[in-house]
Amino acid sequence: MSVQTKTSNTIEPVIRCKSVYKIFGDNAEKMMKDSGGVIDTEKLKEAGCIVGVNNISFEVYPGELLIIMGLSGSGKSTLLRCISKLTTASAGEIFIEGEDILKMSNKQLIDIRRSKMGMVFQSFALLPHKTVLENIAFPLQVKGISTSDSIKRAQEMIDLVSLSGRENHFPRELSGGQQQRVGIARSLAIEPDIWFLDEPFSALDPLIRREMQDEFLRLQESLNKTILFVTHDFDEALRLADRIAIMKDGIIEQLDTPANIVLHPATEYVRKFTEQVPREKVLKIKAIMEPVVPGEQLSDLEVFAEDIIATVAEEVLNTERPVAVVDVNGKMIGVLHRANVVHTLFGNNDAVQP
Repeated sequence: MSVQTKTSNTIEPVIRCKSVYKIFGDNAEKMMKDSGGVIDTEKLKEAGCIVGVNNISFEVYPGELLIIMGLSGSGKSTLLRCISKLTTASAGEIFIEGEDILKMSNKQLIDIRRSKMGMVFQSFALLPHKTVLENIAFPLQVKGISTSDSIKRAQEMIDLVSLSGRENHFPRELSGGQQQRVGIARSLAIEPDIWFLDEPFSALDPLIRREMQDEFLRLQESLNKTILFVTHDFDEALRLADRIAIMKDGIIEQLDTPANIVLHPATEYVRKFTEQVPREKVLKIKAIMEPVVPGEQLSDLEVFAEDIIATVAEEVLNTERPVAVVDVNGKMIGVLHRANVVHTLFGNNDAVQP
C-alpha cells in the first residue's frame, strides 16, 4: 500500500484517520474485544466476518478535494460513512478538526453535523411535498434559524446553483440534474466546512453528469470546501480530484495525485486500474513545455502551465507557431510546440514526467 500525504509545519489537517477498521458480522464485536488491540483480519474473515475497512490512515487538508474510488465492494462508501459516523468504525481514531468523533456524545455528533458537515448522496432524498425553496430551507429551520432568514439563505443557494425561477417547483417537476442541484444547494445552505459526497452524479445521464461536474468545479473554485468525494468513475476522479485514493478489499492501494497514480502506479492492481487512461488527461502543460528561446516567433495563443494537456490540445495543434506557457500571474515560463503535444498524444509516454 502506498499512501502519500501532505506535510506542513503550519497547516493542520481537517480530517485525520488513524488505523481505521470496520468489521461486519455476528461475531465481529466480540472478536474485536477479545483481540487485545491486535486485529487479525484473516482470522476475522475465517470466522465469517466481512472486513469493510482495513487499517486505513490518511489526512485531508483545508480546501482539498480527495476522491475515494474503487470497484463495487471495495469499501469506499463504508469508509466515507465511518468518517461522517453514519456508520461507527470498529476500531481506530477519526479526528475532525482535532476532535475524535468516535468519542463524541450523540449531542456533540448532531451539533458537528449541523454546523460543519454537508452531505450529498446518490439518492436525492428531497422531500416530495416541499418546494425547491422549502427543501433547501428545511435544514436551516431544523437548526432553529428563523423562517425569514432560512428563506433568504435558501434563495442565495438557489442562485448559486443556477436554479433561479424554479423556487416554487416541486421535485417531481424537475429533471434529475435539477434535483441534484437542489440536493447540493441544501447541503451548502448550512455553510459546512467539510463536504461529503457519495456517488452524487452516478444516477445522471452522461450529458447531465458532465454539466454537474462543471457546476461542481465552479462551486469549489468559489467556496474552497474540504471535500471527500466517492465515485467509481475514474474519468470523473481525474477531472475533479486534487488527490485520489484507490481502494480494494477495504485497503487503500494508493493515495496520490492523479498524475502520479496514472504514471507511477504503486501496485499491480492500480496499474491495471489505470492502464487505459490517456496520459493527456492527467499530464499538465508544464510537464511537456520547453525553455523560452529569445526572439522566437510565438502564436497569439497562451496556455497556463497548470492546464491539463487534453483541454488545450486542439487549440495548440491548430496553431502553426509555438505557444507561450504562462504561470498564474501571467508570466511566461516556457514554450509549447505542436510536436510536444503530438508526442504526448501518439508517441511513447514512458519518458514523460509529471
